Amino acid sequence: MVNDFFKELTELLNKALEMEHQANIQYLSHAEVIDGETCEPIITRLNEIAGDEKEHAAKLRSLIGDFLDGVPAITMTKARNARTIKEILKTNLEDEKKAVDVYNKILKTISDNKSKLSYNFWKLEHDVRHIIIDEQEHIAELRRIAGMKLKEVEKL
Repeated sequence: MVNDFFKELTELLNKALEMEHQANIQYLSHAEVIDGETCEPIITRLNEIAGDEKEHAAKLRSLIGDFLDGVPAITMTKARNARTIKEILKTNLEDEKKAVDVYNKILKTISDNKSKLSYNFWKLEHDVRHIIIDEQEHIAELRRIAGMKLKEVEKL
């Protein structure tokens, strides 16, 4: 039934929305605690990524409310503390990887149920795909800042 599917998809998108709320706050907080003579470009990038996460949350709220008649979540997943640049980069890399996994599941759910989304498929598919691309770019940037190889990130 279409209504059941919309409810299921709304729940998946709300899980992602809670993760985006957390990511926005976590990046902003992490940007405030790092220090050292080379920290300024990292602080700048963490704040920029926080802005990306805020934009993702806005997209998700629109998808949930405007395209699925759902109610967007107002809660967030648990943020994680980190103090050093190394800890901050590792923590956020782990979270970005989790986000990509969640979005891949959402994208598969959308693609597998295209027939139930006759008037909203393309918008849902487009926005989720673009969020995945942003999250993958965050992984690449954080990995480079951390000086990690792809194999190392895969093990996180």
